[in-house]
Amino acid sequence: MPMKAIQFLIILICFMCNMLDGMDVLIISYTAPAIAKAWSISPANLGIVFSSGLVGMTVGAIFLAPLADRFGRKPLMILAAAIMGSCIYLTSFATDVNLLMVYRFISGLGIGTMMACTAAITAEYAPSTTRDFWVSTVVAGYPTGAVLTGISSAKIMEERGWEHLFELAGLLTFLAIPILFFLLKESDDFKAKAKPKDAKLSALFTPEYKWSTWQLWSALFLSFTTLYFLMNWIPKLASNAGLSMELAIYSGTIFNLGAIVGIPVQGYFSTRFGLKKSIGTLLLITAVLLGIFGQFSGSNLILVVLFFLGFGVQGSFVGLYAVAARMYPTAIRSTGIGWAIGMGRLGGILGPILGGILVGVGLGMAESFLFFALPSLIAGIITFKISAKTIS
Repeated sequence: MPMKAIQFLIILICFMCNMLDGMDVLIISYTAPAIAKAWSISPANLGIVFSSGLVGMTVGAIFLAPLADRFGRKPLMILAAAIMGSCIYLTSFATDVNLLMVYRFISGLGIGTMMACTAAITAEYAPSTTRDFWVSTVVAGYPTGAVLTGISSAKIMEERGWEHLFELAGLLTFLAIPILFFLLKESDDFKAKAKPKDAKLSALFTPEYKWSTWQLWSALFLSFTTLYFLMNWIPKLASNAGLSMELAIYSGTIFNLGAIVGIPVQGYFSTRFGLKKSIGTLLLITAVLLGIFGQFSGSNLILVVLFFLGFGVQGSFVGLYAVAARMYPTAIRSTGIGWAIGMGRLGGILGPILGGILVGVGLGMAESFLFFALPSLIAGIITFKISAKTIS
């Protein structure tokens, strides 16, 4: 059966919201070299700033996103956009590290809520035969927003300063609010099961879901550890390696460009060959690339490897979102996705902190990447073993 206009509209809106998510998450990575230089921030403190936003995303995914199973996806997405827009804008007025950490934490609450809700509502509107593809494609908005921010950020910071980048990002995020208010509609599937009594954490640990929930959480935790280390530290590590600030920013952009290609490709392969096989294979390939990264030091091939790292690690972690969307039924879908993302983001909090420690003791890109090959390897093995009956 061909998709209807309303299905395409909802998917487009969710893709746009995830673009804003990607912009709001990665803006701190792109501005980090300039902020560190202006404020003389140590690598360890910079790692804590990165992680403060991830703490907010974790709290938002765990405690706010599940409310969408009771009150609806639409009101929670509007709330998320309002939180993101206001705090990203206010970041432009930050004058010290403490304020920067507070604004990153609060904006993270909205970011974590938004991504869980977009995955849930997309799963409800998409046809079951292509659901994995559409969920993955919608989440591809995340690296798309990151890439567009990376392309424009160097010029904006050069001409207007890093503060202006946060002002623009905040204003763009506010534009999502009227679009969500007037155009987003709850799915018929959700309306038929509105305000379920079992939309709570214990529902994820019934005999049917218990073991597969733990497996999913473990795979996401390890994937996020690697992903958020790479997303936050690639520009800074590249800068430390001697690249100009502009080229360092573009190295992060190339990483996210790989994700834009990798995520829909993963969605296609998952539809054709199965989620577990496709995602597990991508994670294992990522581990290999991280392990051999040092062999390309001093070569232009580094940019090619960064592209394929983005392809592998982001394609696979987004595929795990599709696993969560397929694993749990409508009544507990936002709860299931939110907690899965939240557990994953605990790894995301750990990754940048570990990165700050590694950089602080003097390790370069090759040594740091080799360190993070192990969590990718273990995540790939766990993904092959996910036991949920609804996941092939």
